[in-house]
Amino acid sequence: VQLQGVGGGLVQAGGSLRLSCAALGRAFSSYPMGWFRQAPGKEREFVAAISSSGSRQYYEDSVKGRFTISRDNAKNTVVLQMNTLKPEDTAVYYCAARHIYSGSYYSSGEYGYWGQGTLVTVSS
Repeated sequence: VQLQGVGGGLVQAGGSLRLSCAALGRAFSSYPMGWFRQAPGKEREFVAAISSSGSRQYYEDSVKGRFTISRDNAKNTVVLQMNTLKPEDTAVYYCAARHIYSGSYYSSGEYGYWGQGTLVTVSS
């Protein structure tokens, strides 16, 4: 599956952005999906994930209550709605498709397909 994420940009602290990831290929609805981010000089970290059906969502603690992950399997898209953004949210954000039979949502190593990344910059 090929992934393309869009929607990054520059926003002031407290603002909102919506990241969208479009998937090309069949069987999108079989893949659990996730969002990761990588800030300059830091390792890539987990942000949020959603089960293949969309019934379960998982979040990194610092984004709980501010970010929402959702998916539309009919449109082959996964969305990360980011509200109340903070300067520490500044990073390149990547969408990813997890291996279907993997057990973990939180580890980047469990994801086999990655989008190209989209830059989110939050100014203070």
